[in-house]
Amino acid sequence: MRKMSTILIKNADIITMNPDKEILSGIDLLIKDDFISKIGSNITDQADKTIDAKGKIVMPGFVQTHVHLCQTLFRGLAENRQLLSWLREKIWPLEAAHNEASIYYSSLLGIGELISGGTTTILDMGTINYTDKIFEAMSVSGIRAIGGKAMMDSADKLSENTEYSIEESLKLYKKWNGAENDRIGYAFAPRFILSCSDELFNRLRELSASLNIKIHTHACENSDEGKEVFRLKGMNEFNYFNKMGLLNKNFLAAHCIHLDNDDIKLIKDNAVKVLHCPSSNFKLGSGTLNIVKLINESINISIGSDGAGCNNNLDMLHEIRTSALLQNVLNNPGSIDAYKFLEIATIEGAKALGIDDKTGSIETGKKADIIILDLNNDFHSWHSDETDAATRIVFSAKSSDIETVIIDGEIIMEDKKLLTINKETVLNNCRSEISKLLNRNKQ
Repeated sequence: MRKMSTILIKNADIITMNPDKEILSGIDLLIKDDFISKIGSNITDQADKTIDAKGKIVMPGFVQTHVHLCQTLFRGLAENRQLLSWLREKIWPLEAAHNEASIYYSSLLGIGELISGGTTTILDMGTINYTDKIFEAMSVSGIRAIGGKAMMDSADKLSENTEYSIEESLKLYKKWNGAENDRIGYAFAPRFILSCSDELFNRLRELSASLNIKIHTHACENSDEGKEVFRLKGMNEFNYFNKMGLLNKNFLAAHCIHLDNDDIKLIKDNAVKVLHCPSSNFKLGSGTLNIVKLINESINISIGSDGAGCNNNLDMLHEIRTSALLQNVLNNPGSIDAYKFLEIATIEGAKALGIDDKTGSIETGKKADIIILDLNNDFHSWHSDETDAATRIVFSAKSSDIETVIIDGEIIMEDKKLLTINKETVLNNCRSEISKLLNRNKQ
């Protein structure tokens, strides 16, 4: 990966996602090192690299707030199951069969797909073993990422000792939090209530508060899961989290499908962040989330594709469109406009992760996490000039329309070619590693 000290993007149509919701036409953008230095007309600064973006759209890279890179290798291997049988019969045994090589290439496989689809920032939940290799893949690929070792000290499969789980998490935090020019961060990742003890959650509450580390977990994803939680704890999931003192602005909850009004009030009052994963929820038959109800309560909503083991793709444009179509069915067409979905996919995701001062919008002084789309040269993307840019992106754009990806001021993908990941090498190694993993799983 070659570091450019200055990059000048010329003549772009820029969807800024700034607080004023500005969309700028025919504007230049100058990147110096890892920051956006200037936005304006006819910037004349000399640059190491100049990109002519005339007629193209420049916008912030997508922020996916819930993914499982360790599961990319399992795409298509855990079909036709609901959540709990999907986990217990397929996913946990497969994760237990990982070794360092398989989890590394699974992660690069996922990151390659994410970057190719315009995702520049992710929140990842690892598995209980070899999470260091996931961070290595994040490091070499150039993606901005917050990750964490999955913590499971009370599961029937793929379980670990409580103290070991905490010690390993803290080792990873000390090694990776702030690494790569602060491109990589750490979050605690207790998997969900059914796999974690009260002791673990109590310790995480204390550590999260003292170290200001976010807690990333699953909540209210499946009705059978909710019933098991009630049998185990005598209360529903958000009441349990509240009893444990976990609910605050650093608590990030994936899915949140099966909420009642009391849950929504707890989420709102404690500034909990909701991570919406519509395709995963559809594929596992888990249900639907009406995000209009949450937006109306000023609750932060962001989007993630979840893992390839339950979604089968990690394409953010697909996820945005799916979410938009779902809300039209659950409410009315236009209940959320197209521009709002772009906010949910960019600046709202950055807010959920607590990094909106760095990324999620195109503003001077922010990190240069930028994508360039060409929506002018294919059948599917043709539109009348009267069609607004947000509508074009949300309902018609495809990953193949993304030409360039810049993260932390470095060109990571140019002319649709990844520069940090060797695609052929990753695909070949994934073929080899999944065969060996499946053999280990049989033993």
